Amino acid sequence: MAYPPISNLPSPPSRQDPANFADEADAFLGALPTFQGEVNAAGTYIDGKAAEVDADATTAESAKDAAIAAAAATAWVSGASYSSGDAVWSLIDYQTYRAKTTHSGVSTDPSSDSTNWAQISASAIPDNALLNVAQTFTANQTISAELKATSYNETYAAVTSSSNATTVNCETGNVFSHTLSENTTFTFSNPPATGTAFGFTLKVIQDASASGYVITWPSSVDWADATAPTLTATASAVDQFVFYTHDGGTTWYGFSAGLNLG
Repeated sequence: MAYPPISNLPSPPSRQDPANFADEADAFLGALPTFQGEVNAAGTYIDGKAAEVDADATTAESAKDAAIAAAAATAWVSGASYSSGDAVWSLIDYQTYRAKTTHSGVSTDPSSDSTNWAQISASAIPDNALLNVAQTFTANQTISAELKATSYNETYAAVTSSSNATTVNCETGNVFSHTLSENTTFTFSNPPATGTAFGFTLKVIQDASASGYVITWPSSVDWADATAPTLTATASAVDQFVFYTHDGGTTWYGFSAGLNLG
C-alpha cells in the first residue's frame, strides 16, 4: 500500500484581504474534516509500518542470535558434559542447538532430544526453511509460484480389504495397489477440497487361485460410456486404473490404464 496522500489546505483567510475573508474562511474550514481524515489515515499507515518494522527487528534479532550461536557451536559429542547455554551442532541434521539443561552422559543426538536441547538455527525461526539440507514437512504446504523439480517421487501404499470393504485414503499416497482376497466395495476418502485437482493410480491384482473376485466402484466414478471395465479373472492378473477429481470427490473420472498386464 502506498503512503496515503494528504491534500493541501486552501489558502487561509487574511485580515489583510477583507473583501475575500469570508469566502476564504469558509473554504478553509470546510476542508478541515477531509484534512483530519487524511491525517488519521496517514497515522494508521505509519502505525502499520512501525509494526512491520518491529516484526522484522524481532526476526533479525533471532537470526543474529542464531548466527552468533552457530559461529561458536561445536560438534555434539555423545556422552559429553554440557552446561546450560552451550551451543552445538548436530551430526544428524547439521542444525545448531543450545543446551536447556546442564547434563552429561546423554547419548541422544540433540535433534531428537528436546528435553536437553532447543534448536536455534535458521530452520527454527518461524516461517523459514533451509534449502540446502533435507527436510521433512509434517503440515500441508502451499506453493503460490510455479514448481519445477528435477525429479519427484510419489508415495506408494498397498490397501487391503476387510469385510468386503476397501478404502483408498487420498492423504496417504498417489499410487496404490490392492490384491483381491474377496469381492470388495471401494471407497475413496479424503480428497482435497473443490478447486484442487488430485489423481491416483491403482494397481489391482487377482488372487493366485483365479477366484475371479470383482470390485464395486464408488458411485461417484464416471467411466467411459458409463460402464466400469471388467477385471481380468486369471490367476495373479494385473489391471491398472487411474482416477482423478477436481471437485472434492463429487465426481471421479476413471480410466483403464492397462488390463491383463500379467
